[in-house]
Amino acid sequence: MIGLILGTSEGKSILSLLNKFTEDILISTATEYGGELLQNYKYAYLNTKPLNLEGLKELFKEKGIRILVDASHPYAVEITDNAIKACSELNIEYVRYERASCVDKFKDHEKVIEVENYEGLYDKLKYIKGTVLNTSGSRNLDKILSLGVENRIVHRVLPSIKVMNECLSKGVKIDDIIAIKGPISYNLNCAFIKEYEAKAMILKDSGIQGGTEEKIKACVDNDIYAFIIERNTRNYKTIFYNEENLVQYIVEKLKSTKTKM
Repeated sequence: MIGLILGTSEGKSILSLLNKFTEDILISTATEYGGELLQNYKYAYLNTKPLNLEGLKELFKEKGIRILVDASHPYAVEITDNAIKACSELNIEYVRYERASCVDKFKDHEKVIEVENYEGLYDKLKYIKGTVLNTSGSRNLDKILSLGVENRIVHRVLPSIKVMNECLSKGVKIDDIIAIKGPISYNLNCAFIKEYEAKAMILKDSGIQGGTEEKIKACVDNDIYAFIIERNTRNYKTIFYNEENLVQYIVEKLKSTKTKM
């Protein structure tokens, strides 16, 4: 059985391509919402709960996973670490699918700045006089709030009751919340920058699919700073940035395995 850890919009494309060859697939997502998005696809088993290392190992052993594709979000560090460990301990082939970065094309712009981590933002934001747009997501809200900067920070988050309650419980004012599902267009990014008179934006390198390019373009064209939280880089043994190439590799692997059997 093939294992798929899905956490990005490309997951549907990967699954659709695999369905041309097999339905013997285990899917694991971190949320029920992620599972709901896959209702029109074919698979043998669906897990919609976050799993730790032991949970992954138990699931992989129970379902007889032979090859695992980790297509989790580029910033989902914990699940990737656990998936790599689980595969190593169970002798399962680990394959990484990752969105390609789109930051390099903007590196010549002096106001497009990569920051190693959230802690490093403080030294950047303390020189910003004005409002900052935080588009790094509600899961990183504590990291932003703990910086203790004097700037007004407007947080763009998912429009769900759970997320809104989290923001309010942590002291974020209603006026400092933009509740909208991304990715959003270049024009809308520009509109938010102008509406809030923002002087900087905090974002992640989530690739073209995650709306990163539109965010950076909007920052550049409006002459404000784009502070990009860097990805945690790893040296993967097998990694793909293209869904078709990934699926072709998996299919060839499965054919090879059947031939040996």
